Amino acid sequence: MRFLLSAPNSLLGARVPMIVWMLSAVFLQASTIHAHDSTFEPLESTIHDVRVALVSKSTTCRTVVSSFLSRIEKLNPTINAIVSLNPDALSAADELDKKIATGDLAGKLLCVPILLKNNYDAVGMNTTGSCAALAGNRPIVDTPSVKALKKEGAVILGKTNLHEMALEGLTVSSLGGQTINPYDRTRTPGGSSGGTGAAIATSFAVFGTGTDAVNSLRSPASANNLVSVRPTRGLISRVGIMPISFTQDSIGPIARNVQDLAVALTVMASVGADEADNATLLVPPEARGVDYTRGLDDGSLNGLRIGLLDGFWNHTISNETTPVIDALASTITFLKSQGVKIINVTDSIYNASAIAQFDVQQYEFKESLNDYLSSPNLTGNRPTTWDQVYESGKFLVIPAQYSVINNSRVRSPADPGYTTAKQGIDRLKAAVNRTFANNKLDAVIYPEQKNLVVKIGSPSQAGRNGILAALTGVPVVTVPVGFSQPSLDALSGIPIGMEILGLPFSEKKLLNIANHFSRLRPLRKTPAFANVTIPSKPYVSVPTVHPDTSNISPTYPLGVLYK
Repeated sequence: MRFLLSAPNSLLGARVPMIVWMLSAVFLQASTIHAHDSTFEPLESTIHDVRVALVSKSTTCRTVVSSFLSRIEKLNPTINAIVSLNPDALSAADELDKKIATGDLAGKLLCVPILLKNNYDAVGMNTTGSCAALAGNRPIVDTPSVKALKKEGAVILGKTNLHEMALEGLTVSSLGGQTINPYDRTRTPGGSSGGTGAAIATSFAVFGTGTDAVNSLRSPASANNLVSVRPTRGLISRVGIMPISFTQDSIGPIARNVQDLAVALTVMASVGADEADNATLLVPPEARGVDYTRGLDDGSLNGLRIGLLDGFWNHTISNETTPVIDALASTITFLKSQGVKIINVTDSIYNASAIAQFDVQQYEFKESLNDYLSSPNLTGNRPTTWDQVYESGKFLVIPAQYSVINNSRVRSPADPGYTTAKQGIDRLKAAVNRTFANNKLDAVIYPEQKNLVVKIGSPSQAGRNGILAALTGVPVVTVPVGFSQPSLDALSGIPIGMEILGLPFSEKKLLNIANHFSRLRPLRKTPAFANVTIPSKPYVSVPTVHPDTSNISPTYPLGVLYK
């Protein structure tokens, strides 16, 4: 070996043949690559972990990306969370390696692998809403938030399954099948962003994205022992997102820790005002350009005044509700021990079932979806209207959706019921403002779901409390607060989450509260089946995933609805 690495003219005066010198150069390059291309452990890895590994030159971006692809290839068949992988993920990693080789380490998300819910437009991948009728829907422009993520160096690994067109919370779809909760394979992962929730819990990426028209960012976070943020309406542009409701839609990140969540929100919100989404034009200047990572560790929980929404509990004792009651009771005791003043809010308006009458999805869905499907930024063989999707016979429906979906075909914002609902939303917003002002509150808390996340095959995702933030447009951060008792189906127990809700544009305060809470009371656990090291493969190209659609419950019809 010493001979091979000697110069062309050695000290002994012997001339090394050119072919030997060329071979020595190849071996030297190979040894250098091997030294820099060591393994990277993706399990529970963070944005900081990825950067440290790259800065220290202990690995390459290609290896980082390959390590996550290996986990997906090995473990996704168990939970069925991924619909498709980005064929350009490895080439994107190679480009970042070239950049890093020059000493350029810029980018808040340098080589951070992420996953997108399959209703985000991203060039190179179809946007389907996990609906078979829209399998050919191909965007030619990135949604602004995806563009911002890429600009900061993120590598898009692929798309996650969601409940069909994000219209419920069981995460079952005609294109992706049923996604499985990684903590209990007899249960759903929440939804509609359940594919993202299950994937991030299983360390298929560092973080992922979701959307939320009623519960859909917070339900998967709660059900998968994760954190999420539904930002104030208008903070992040929704252009290029398959929509449901102009009034209620929001987008945001889902992560395993609050620090990563804050970075992700900072990047996604950096898009700023967008004339194509009027809600963004109403955001005050002081709410723009905020770095949500700053001040995360400032202060403490001591002295905070937090309201407890009593109406968002199910106080009936049962196998499904008691674990939630106990987890929240323990949380309240802990908060009090940290000097938090808990104020019980018993106003009758805070009843999730009652305020659901103000939900405007069925009035806005058809118009919103038609606008999206008619965009010049979409190509491919696909329906271009909601009626065409409806009549295709290539979408899946659960029993709880019949009324809303059928109503959405004939209702519009011109209906008197829409005006009544919007007036109810205005009253609800005023009530929230009064509650905060009268009680001098920093935030309010309540369980994300009154009961444990439901079993696979259930008629709906019952008991969720996301409607309050969805209607009022205020921000919410979701954090883990515990688990049910372990069982044969759930070796670590079933995750339980809590919502922390604030006034408009109080994301920084909410993240600060969530960060202190999570650090003082760490409750993050890897799913038992996924707590393993998966050897990284030296991929030449991105592998293919095959969603399992054979696991769809026979109680969920696939085809045209009956009127």
